[in-house]
Amino acid sequence: MRLLFAGTPHAAVPSLEALIASRHDVVAVLTRADAPAGRGRTLVPSPVRVAAEAAGIPVVTDVPRGDDFLTLLRDLDIDAAPVVAYGHLLRPDVLAVPRHGWVNLHFSLLPAWRGAAPVQRAIIAGDEITGATTFLLDEGMDTGPVLGTMTETIRPRDTSGDLLDRLAHAGAGLLVATLDGLEDGALHPQPQPADGVSLAAKLTTADAHIDFRDPALAVDRLIRGCTPAPGAWTTVPGPDGAPARLGLGPVAARPDVTDLGAGELRPGKREVLVGTATHAVQLGLVQPVGKKPMAAADWARGARLGDDVLLGTQEGAR
Repeated sequence: MRLLFAGTPHAAVPSLEALIASRHDVVAVLTRADAPAGRGRTLVPSPVRVAAEAAGIPVVTDVPRGDDFLTLLRDLDIDAAPVVAYGHLLRPDVLAVPRHGWVNLHFSLLPAWRGAAPVQRAIIAGDEITGATTFLLDEGMDTGPVLGTMTETIRPRDTSGDLLDRLAHAGAGLLVATLDGLEDGALHPQPQPADGVSLAAKLTTADAHIDFRDPALAVDRLIRGCTPAPGAWTTVPGPDGAPARLGLGPVAARPDVTDLGAGELRPGKREVLVGTATHAVQLGLVQPVGKKPMAAADWARGARLGDDVLLGTQEGAR
């Protein structure tokens, strides 16, 4: 089949590469326009654009609105448009152009976790199983009929980055198999069930704030779900006593330590413990404002913290 691939981030690149290597013909790639990044706000192409240009495939960055885009799309004479994390909603007249529709690869078992952050939300919720779904886009938010699924275990120490990487590579095979099945006439879309719907709203910086008054299990899941983006953080007293931000990497459970109050810090030579509503956790990498990530013990030595420091409260200290 003649394909237009639509995608933007790193997680979409394995699918593009798998489709290029398949029996299908990727005639063009649709991705978001170059975006400013870094302190200099230099325009940077999307990972999908970089991969497409390396393969010699024409790239389209037009916003999918207006008659010009519709004309361009029709001129491509495509059979299907596979989509992986493209980043724009599509109008009904655009959805109607490909003969076999827009085939979206979504990183959850629909109808669970419809929306922008399915992998992060699954980890935060404590799900043990997730997966990926291919389905036909319609006007709703991840509501179209299902074509194929695959499952993936969420491991106890998975971050959202770890899990997304596995799903991106395994899901690429599912996407290719789905397009093969559509071309062969072996697949028939099935409506999503009405039960089991959950929503996966995009995580904000505020969502990633860690409050150590929560149970240790909730702290662990939230940090892992927010790693690497948007990045978990808490508060610690700054040089002037005001709360300063401290980025957090995944923690280790310490159920053997129950004598620390919520947010109470216990720095040691090789470890830094902090209390929660249940038991302590051991901090891993931390990142003070304006500095690179470092081992928690190194941070604690340099910060010269007092015995009365509390993490993750509005006040930052007792």
